Amino acid sequence: MMLKDMKRMPEAIQLIEKASIMYVENGTSGTAGMALDRAGKLIESIDLEKAVDLYQKAASVFEVRKQQHLSELSRTPSPWCSVLDEAALSLQKEKNMYKEIENYPTCFKKTIAQVLVHLHRGDFVAADKCVRESYSLPGFSGSEDCVSMETLLAAYDEQDEEQLSRVCNSPLLKYMDNDYAKLAISLKVPGGGNKKKKAQSTTAPAGGSGGHEAAADNDDDYEGGLC
Repeated sequence: MMLKDMKRMPEAIQLIEKASIMYVENGTSGTAGMALDRAGKLIESIDLEKAVDLYQKAASVFEVRKQQHLSELSRTPSPWCSVLDEAALSLQKEKNMYKEIENYPTCFKKTIAQVLVHLHRGDFVAADKCVRESYSLPGFSGSEDCVSMETLLAAYDEQDEEQLSRVCNSPLLKYMDNDYAKLAISLKVPGGGNKKKKAQSTTAPAGGSGGHEAAADNDDDYEGGLC
């Protein structure tokens, strides 16, 4: 803070980065991430590229922490949802920074990650908003990323489990960073598509087993989602 007051910002940032390393070594990676995030805010108006670098480092720290606790969090809904909330905020910040430096292809990928995170949070409106906001990015509208997300949102909204599964298992999503790929393959429509399956089963012949088979086919290892 003294270096900041003395307008020696690069030196101040160096000390914050050193502190973040010490925080990580001490096992307090959350504090390290917050320190890096604060450093990014301090230098954003002076050196945007350095701010982006700091935000990326902060995101990496949070990502490492998330991976360390992934197995535990996936079994405990409340903490997992807390991590998703944190991820949603981090992704928006990263996306804004990439937009500032006009790295639009990376913005597209951040949009996909945002949609996956928001849908696992059960917030369809936020997911839809992320896609709509991305229409302003040059090259997004009509791109493979855009079409896939529009299809994914429509499938989720219409409770079309088969269509959602096709999108989530497409190469575009399967070969994302490991954690986001996991979010993709574990994503299910609200209710697991039960509503749609039951509606179809009512057309089965009287006395037939179609309804029971449809219900059985809908059993799901991931039913209930992560939250």
